[in-house]
Amino acid sequence: MGLLRLGMVVVVLAGAVGLVLSNPTMDDYLRFVEQELGKALDRMDHSAPTREQLFIRQVFRTQSKKLLESMVRPHTTRQNWGFLSRYETRVVDTRVVVLGIGSQFIPIEGVEEATLKIGRMAF
Repeated sequence: MGLLRLGMVVVVLAGAVGLVLSNPTMDDYLRFVEQELGKALDRMDHSAPTREQLFIRQVFRTQSKKLLESMVRPHTTRQNWGFLSRYETRVVDTRVVVLGIGSQFIPIEGVEEATLKIGRMAF
């Protein structure tokens, strides 16, 4: 085996180990969902009175962890493939699929639809 090939194998293996070590956990996924819901609330219809919007945002910020633990975590399955994970959540009659790789999340299906439904429920 040539030195160049050996070097490429080492680089590929190092990359794979890096991906395994940075594979997002369920807690990382819940933080991602919390951020997405926060963004959705910020984008929601602003026709509601300002006081109501502020109240809803405040309730979300203070209770989001409990909401996620009770509504998202129990309805989420994680398939861990070592260097990446697939998360599937059933929330508000919507299937949400997200890939987690290298500490990043890539929405595949249903994220926008679910956040809009949850945002409408909040208002």
